Amino acid sequence: MDRRVYGVETEFGLIHRPAAAPEGVVAGPGRGLPPDELARYLFRPVVEFGRSSNIFIPNGSRLYLDVGSHPEYATAECADLLDLIACDRAGEAIMHDLAVWTQERITADGFNGQVYVLKNNVDSAGNSYGSHENYLIPRTTHFRRLSSILLPFLVTRQIIAGAGRVVPSDTEREAHFAFSQRADHMWEGISSATTRSRPIINTRDEPHADAAEHRRLHVIVGDSNMSSTTSLLRYGSTDLVLRMVESGVPVGDFELENPIGAIRHISHDITGQAKVRIRGGDEFTAVEIQRGLLERAQRFVRQHGAHHEHVQEIFELWERALEAVQTGDHSLIDRDIDWAIKKRLVEDVANRQGIGFDHPRLEQIDMAYHDVNPQRGLFHLLRRRGLVNEVITDEQVQQAMVTPPATRAAIRGEFLSTARAYGAECTVDWVHHKLVDRPLETVMLKDPFATEDPRIESLLARLGDPSTQLRELSVAERQQQSASVALSDRYVLAGPAAAAEPPLI
Repeated sequence: MDRRVYGVETEFGLIHRPAAAPEGVVAGPGRGLPPDELARYLFRPVVEFGRSSNIFIPNGSRLYLDVGSHPEYATAECADLLDLIACDRAGEAIMHDLAVWTQERITADGFNGQVYVLKNNVDSAGNSYGSHENYLIPRTTHFRRLSSILLPFLVTRQIIAGAGRVVPSDTEREAHFAFSQRADHMWEGISSATTRSRPIINTRDEPHADAAEHRRLHVIVGDSNMSSTTSLLRYGSTDLVLRMVESGVPVGDFELENPIGAIRHISHDITGQAKVRIRGGDEFTAVEIQRGLLERAQRFVRQHGAHHEHVQEIFELWERALEAVQTGDHSLIDRDIDWAIKKRLVEDVANRQGIGFDHPRLEQIDMAYHDVNPQRGLFHLLRRRGLVNEVITDEQVQQAMVTPPATRAAIRGEFLSTARAYGAECTVDWVHHKLVDRPLETVMLKDPFATEDPRIESLLARLGDPSTQLRELSVAERQQQSASVALSDRYVLAGPAAAAEPPLI
């Protein structure tokens, strides 16, 4: 595909931790609000805004409560990788704003303690929640060839894009550090299920586009990333492998004999020396498989040209990450790749306090790394101290919170903003746009790359006098007009004042 639409769906962890009893006071049971009740608090502004816990918001993205009371944010369709990363990071900021509001409400209702929203993939009880990637691919792509190439790539991709995890000890192994949070929770290579049996690739065919031309590749194996450089490598390398598959060029035979056994074996060997067997009997390390795919991708770009300006940056990150794993010199990427950033942080704390990986303090550090609170989260603290690299700015994130990317999402965002500015009830999904009082005039828009549509313009023009205001307003002016809506309506709630810089540990 010359152009591709990307999207990512992130499920967030949600915790209420009661405050410790004051000195000299006997503590009670200390149980926090259960997740379902806390989630209802969190989504109260959402329900007030959209009369539902499953809505689209003016930046074109979707906000909803998923199975298990997990708040979920699905980015708008993005045709640029940096737009995708900014839109995903905007979801973190929106969730934080909702958490601030929730904190105020539960305190007013007599509950003490803190509300935590975590962009990670596992909780202390062993439950897992996901970060799902979506890639628009041609309907003509041969799915059997796609899966045979993509599965080995995704199984081994954790060494370049994993979030890292402190794994507690069990009857089989000591506490240790692993590449991935999701690896132990995948159960099939390919399946149409998502919750009953988590596959690496989900085959449910919902293209949200013209089904005769496109299908949506749904990948649910990835870890949630805090680092924007990790995200760039995660999505960018996957896009390059997909382009090779779509072009029909030889990519090599790395089809795995046991993908699920392989993904777990690789995750728990931070040395990168673990070997996995491919069909035919040969054994390779994850580095060898990734390097083989990287070299083919580099050759592909030399022959066919780069399709966007980020390709060389992706190649440099990819090469450096493989070198770090192969040599064991993780300092090569401990400012750029989540698992290496977290590993450095965990080891610094362990060495300073003289504790091992089995100490509960390190599990707390692991969780705190993913805290979306910009004043409290450890990743954000590292950012402020200049200890991690970024490919996007805070200004880009703030813009992405209220402005859709230049895809079909721009039409959806304008439709929502304009209808709300005029007090008109409307409903949308990824494809459909409808004013409630004009149900027979629903507009279906199958082209995810479209940024304007005369049918939508005509529908919106009927909200006011077409000879005056609406006809004269540009799209930008309409969005500006909708800014008069209360900030809470756009999920940009007032955050707390910046506190003094907390200690790293």
